[in-house]
Amino acid sequence: MTVHFNFQRSVPRRKLLRGAGASLALPWLTAMSPAFAGPQAESAASPRRFVAMTLTLGLVGDNLNPTQAGRDYTASPYLKPIDHLRKHYTVVSGVSHPGVTGGHRAEASILTANPAGGSGKGGNSVSIDQLMAKHLGDQTRFPSLVLGSSGSNSPSYTVNGSMIPALSSPSRLFEQLFVDDSPAERARQARRVSEGRSIMDVVSADAKRLGRTLGKSDQDRLENYYTSVRDLELRLAKREAWSQRPKPKVAARKPVDIRNNSDFIGQQRLMNDMIRLALETDSTRFVCYHLGGGGGVVPLDGVAEGYHTLSHHGRDESKLDQLEIVETEIVRAWGDFVEDLQNVKESGQTALQNTSVLMTSNLGNASSHDNRNMPVLLAGGPFRHGQHLAFDQKRNYPLPNLYVNLLQAAGLPVETFQSSTGTMRGLDMV
Repeated sequence: MTVHFNFQRSVPRRKLLRGAGASLALPWLTAMSPAFAGPQAESAASPRRFVAMTLTLGLVGDNLNPTQAGRDYTASPYLKPIDHLRKHYTVVSGVSHPGVTGGHRAEASILTANPAGGSGKGGNSVSIDQLMAKHLGDQTRFPSLVLGSSGSNSPSYTVNGSMIPALSSPSRLFEQLFVDDSPAERARQARRVSEGRSIMDVVSADAKRLGRTLGKSDQDRLENYYTSVRDLELRLAKREAWSQRPKPKVAARKPVDIRNNSDFIGQQRLMNDMIRLALETDSTRFVCYHLGGGGGVVPLDGVAEGYHTLSHHGRDESKLDQLEIVETEIVRAWGDFVEDLQNVKESGQTALQNTSVLMTSNLGNASSHDNRNMPVLLAGGPFRHGQHLAFDQKRNYPLPNLYVNLLQAAGLPVETFQSSTGTMRGLDMV
């Protein structure tokens, strides 16, 4: 990836409003194009963002998906509480990742669409959030955030197929985002970066000496290696610059973590608030938040059995009724996050228009561990929403097609992702 530098005069991206002893970070402004700007920042006045909210235990399809396709559908039970946001999101049914099986193991494939990750027979590959972060994440202090509820795994994978552990503490996230490091910690970070750059200088020099003895094909491979070295050097330089800059200040207090791991919805809402603050201050643009499936009883009226037990309902009406209460609140919390972004104004648009927000799961039917018919809600971004895209429930449409849309919306000129066959049919750009 070639990084272009833009040294035009602009409002500092971390500029603060100060007065009466208080300070507050400005939201994203058009004049805040960063000094170290990639192609995306040069071509767009506003940042392009992606937030994936993934579920371990899925959502009951009959309660989520409308019975009618198109724009004139009747809201399903799960969609009724957020129907006032209808024009801002799309419901997608009849989709899955081709070749991905394995029930709960396919949790690893949610954002990679890699059959090996789901079956457990081989290594995984990069998830879409990390692919975005690799090429576009240098424009912010944090290339990406990988978050999760307490005790959950993560569907976020590096380019080498390694899982990135999820941070589950909103208070620790707040500290990372908004509490400045001590001078000693800044010095340690600068030292680590400097050591990394010194290593790259040595490797680069060795590679150049080696190149004089190689044939044409090997020289081409070495040139590709040079490109990787230069990219890493640029990333290290940016990390060094970020480590010396003060973090943004926000008019919000450090949250208190919810210690009751059964309070699944409370944890979801608290982390949603932290994600919104991270986006508003442009601390990151790519977020993966995985909501695990704890075994405790979610503290909601009408719920008496553990969430995981309810997901294995076996069509038991009592369990389904309780599960509907829990999953309705999951979708409602997602909708409230979407609405919060819609209410944030930036550069003549809303934060939601600049942010694609996906909710999905590896399980279409948690009771039978079925990986087909994955639940999908997509809000925001540059897409024309307000519809139900209903594909074949028996012969599923490839969900990786949607991932191509999302990668392109983020600014990556890709045409394929894993088993995709193109972009998603019926999902048009505004």
